[in-house]
Amino acid sequence: MNEVNLEENFDQAKTSSSESSEQELLAEFEEDFALLIECGFIGAKQLDEMSSNRIFQACQLISPNSVAPQIGMGHIALSKLEVKKATDIFEKVVALEPGNELATCFLGVCFLLSKDKLKKGETLIKEVLEKTTDETVKNLGNLCLEWSKKDLAKKSASPFQF
Repeated sequence: MNEVNLEENFDQAKTSSSESSEQELLAEFEEDFALLIECGFIGAKQLDEMSSNRIFQACQLISPNSVAPQIGMGHIALSKLEVKKATDIFEKVVALEPGNELATCFLGVCFLLSKDKLKKGETLIKEVLEKTTDETVKNLGNLCLEWSKKDLAKKSASPFQF
């Protein structure tokens, strides 16, 4: 009987020890969270999808309540023109954080890529541009609206239907 209790105690100690060491390890990276998110976007820009995905997944572990890693995953999907997947991700982020201007702008971009939702995308981006003070979001929104007027608003069928 004592052997069973010792084994159970050892297993419980081992489990709680590994959980606490995992938490300690993750805590070491909390101050680097923003840098890791930036690294994920840099990797995506350099078309290193695998590394970017891993970085964003690690960031989600470090800060489970942050939507930044999800925005990164949506950015990757949008870059690959996986419009449906990107739309789903950004809709979830906007539902969690309605004031997230970057996610809302990216959602507008997703809508621009569908003829059925082009006007909705333009409207969404214009709303973000009216509210935002973030230069990056302003540049993204203005560039996308210009692209929409110049190329996307033409009468040909959109190759991205969802």
